[in-house]
Amino acid sequence: MSARSPVPPRIRILQISLIVAVSLVSFTVLSMPIGLRPAVQTVEIGNVATSTIQSPRDIEYVSEIRTEEARKAAESAVQPVYSLPDPAIARQQIERLRTTLQNITAIRDDPELTQNEKRSNLLELSDVRLKVETVDYLLTITSTRWDSVQAETVRVLEQVMRRAIYEDRLDAAQSGVSSFVSFTFTEQQSALVTELATPFVLPNSFFSQELTDAAKQSARDAVKPVVQAYKAGETIVPAGEIVTPADMEAFQQLGIIQPGQRWEDLAASASVVVISAAFVPLYFYRRRRNAVLSNPKNLIVIALLFILFLVGARLFVGRTLAPYGYPIQSAALLFTALFGMEVGLVFAIPLCILAGFGLPNSLDITPYYLFSSMIGLLALGPARRFWGFLRAGLAISLAAAGALMAFRIPLITLDWVGIIQYAGVIAFAGFSSASIALLLQYLLAQILGLTTALQLLDISRPDSPLLQFFLRSAPGTYQHSLQVANLAEQAAEKIGADPLLTRVGALFHDIGKALNPTFFIENQMPGNMNAHQDSDPGEVAATIIRHVTDGVQLAKKHRLPLRLHDFILEHHGTLITHYQYSQAMEAAGGDVTKVDIEQFRYPGPRPTSRETALLMLADATEARARAERPSSDEEIRALVTSVIQTVQKFNQLDNTMLTLRDLNLITESFVTTLRGTYHPRIQYPKAVVPDQDATLVAPRREK
Repeated sequence: MSARSPVPPRIRILQISLIVAVSLVSFTVLSMPIGLRPAVQTVEIGNVATSTIQSPRDIEYVSEIRTEEARKAAESAVQPVYSLPDPAIARQQIERLRTTLQNITAIRDDPELTQNEKRSNLLELSDVRLKVETVDYLLTITSTRWDSVQAETVRVLEQVMRRAIYEDRLDAAQSGVSSFVSFTFTEQQSALVTELATPFVLPNSFFSQELTDAAKQSARDAVKPVVQAYKAGETIVPAGEIVTPADMEAFQQLGIIQPGQRWEDLAASASVVVISAAFVPLYFYRRRRNAVLSNPKNLIVIALLFILFLVGARLFVGRTLAPYGYPIQSAALLFTALFGMEVGLVFAIPLCILAGFGLPNSLDITPYYLFSSMIGLLALGPARRFWGFLRAGLAISLAAAGALMAFRIPLITLDWVGIIQYAGVIAFAGFSSASIALLLQYLLAQILGLTTALQLLDISRPDSPLLQFFLRSAPGTYQHSLQVANLAEQAAEKIGADPLLTRVGALFHDIGKALNPTFFIENQMPGNMNAHQDSDPGEVAATIIRHVTDGVQLAKKHRLPLRLHDFILEHHGTLITHYQYSQAMEAAGGDVTKVDIEQFRYPGPRPTSRETALLMLADATEARARAERPSSDEEIRALVTSVIQTVQKFNQLDNTMLTLRDLNLITESFVTTLRGTYHPRIQYPKAVVPDQDATLVAPRREK
């Protein structure tokens, strides 16, 4: 045998075909806007709504449009920002004012100038433009009063320049100079001070684009995201109103418009589907083998269940709480119950990822589905007890609560009503997932002939009707089946086959002998005439072989799972009844032309799984061990090796997935189990039991 059994071409073609088909369906599901939604409407921004559009359900979401509008309003409200008043400009202007005042003083006090020349010189000053009446008044006031005017002018300019004077508000600053003049001055003196100081008032604070931009950004950042909420039935756009961008955003959140498909979205969907499609075969390729995925019926059931649960999850797109209550976790439980934990784990991961992909809440719904499904199937375990499903449902609810706390609750604000709603949703998800998985695994097992652990445990109970009939009718064969079951179950655990299926199949493999029990030697009492003696070898062989077909008829009558029929049909494969064939050859004088070997051959087929192959090996090993009674490890090992070599010689293991390593492990397991059965025992000497009456009589004492 090779180290790795190849997958039959027809199975490989079916696997590839189903992967392609499921991938195409998954891509369609992810791309198409399916869901339980109101009638899709066609609206555009700026158009007039032809009918009143209402919210089909309660919804609360962060409105990007309204948030941006609020940020723009806050940004527009920011006034231009100017730099701080520049003191250098104030000092410069004060210095210029003092120079001008000194020039005026020099002209006033120049004795060589006439009054008209003084007036003319004062009107020609460049830094200040004085009025004629101001010049006339300036020339008539006393020196003392002039000194006061000069001091006040410098003080007023200093006070004005201490404040921010913007470029676009210079006129306002200059017109307000008079308000800084002391009230101790007369009106004429105040006008003189104002007229002298005003020309020297210049902008000292200038517009800063950088500071203005920073202020606008701060105003934008201070705006919190706007949460928009609608109640079911609330009007979004009345008929006759223009559709705004905010309205369009609400339609998209509610899923009541037909969104356009971008090529980027299609490419993203295709990518995640391809990754998921590659994950499953690559995993099982690394695992080298998996009997479940070599069965066409199993492959079809897995593909249909995968699509069913994926489509169901996408039907709840756009709802607030419904996606969290959708029992997608039951898919993981169902895969595990029907095909084992490994299959459940490998198929549940891409299912959860695809179910949440591309949704607005994918960042929390995907880990919610994934973690709760993984925890649920791990809690379910081998699915051998009803309590296991209850435990799995509780684990799903607890894991879902943890996932919500980690990925959902921090993003929203909840009151007590919201908390109660989410608690109810996750409790429903756990309970419904366990219930659906328990119900579907039973229905699928009955309708499609699949085998589940609960079924196997139920029919293998000692008080089951068929086993009771087996025990009463053929007790010797029943004990033989128990021994074979122990041998095969221990070996199945060693090589990673299904121990429970192997044990139950071994219990029922010889059930057909119960219809004619006394014909088989294990049911004959010692000393009775052997029914095989003095009988035609062909007739004896036909009777022996018939226990296979009789077993299948009993299995059908008692509605045993179809998987157990394989154990009944394949436990002898296409071997022959060697003892009867040898008798026939002896009677024919060794002439092979006079004996039809097919008359002595079991109908088969040869074993097609590791479990039925184990049964064939365990059945032959136990029968020979019962006959030969090996007394040492060497004899036991030689017996087991001989059985395996004989089975291989007749090509009975060609259609199984057993490897050379498996056969070595099976050999060691059989030897260990048989060692415990046929270990040497101490021969105790026969004990002489004294007469009971004598022990009750007290011995007489000699006097």
